[in-house]
Amino acid sequence: MSPDALPLALLAVLVEITVGGLWVLLIPQYRNNAAASFVKFTAVLIFIMAAITFFVGAAIDVGKDVDGYPLDNDWMGSARIALAATFAASALYAVATVRGQRAPALAFGAITSICGLAALAFLAAVFSIPTWGYPLTLASLLIGTLVTGAVTNGMILGHWYLVTPRLAEAPLREITGLLVVAMVVQALLIGLALVLPRDTVTTSFHHGILSNYFFFMRLGFGLAFAAVLSWMAYDSAGVRAMQSATGLLYIAMVLVFCGEVVAKGVMFTSGVPN
Repeated sequence: MSPDALPLALLAVLVEITVGGLWVLLIPQYRNNAAASFVKFTAVLIFIMAAITFFVGAAIDVGKDVDGYPLDNDWMGSARIALAATFAASALYAVATVRGQRAPALAFGAITSICGLAALAFLAAVFSIPTWGYPLTLASLLIGTLVTGAVTNGMILGHWYLVTPRLAEAPLREITGLLVVAMVVQALLIGLALVLPRDTVTTSFHHGILSNYFFFMRLGFGLAFAAVLSWMAYDSAGVRAMQSATGLLYIAMVLVFCGEVVAKGVMFTSGVPN
């Protein structure tokens, strides 16, 4: 990956982590089946991530291209506005959640989700010129958002079982189950992206995607191995082996995060969302 593309790759992954964390957290919060302290802690963490993401997005200078990869920077202003709205709404969401105000928290969570979705949609428009098209680029970002959110929240939630082993296993099973399904969909989207036509990207790091060993590292470690670990965590949670599930999710989270960064780098050299 070109060093020039690293800030944009970082921004995309930060947005995925922030928005995905919120989307996945709203499931146990709405179902009211997870420890209140976990929901409050993660809501504050989402606000912190939203702040970091907003300031990174505001600081990045986006031109017409990044090392030969064309960008539609007309949409970057809208993306920044959406990130600012996500930041502001996440503050209200965190305050309502910490104060135990269930209805306002869910309402502010929904508003923050919509703002985050808008940010992803605008970023997809910025990145989509060389790819097969906007829908596939957006779908790639959305499924990456679910994967990063599920693996992060699953890892965090696992710690609550280490302190209070008698907590119901349903929330962790739901999150890890969602993670496994999302990674299967992600694999299908990557296969689709490989067969659909795309523009040739001419960068200083350009070479065909099937000759790019970083792409196979992304598939092997950031997706396949991480999916196996996620399934093992799901299975472990089912038999209440929560310490094992949490340890597996630690490793899976590192692999997923690294895989997402590498995926964005590969996209910037090949025009293939993955």
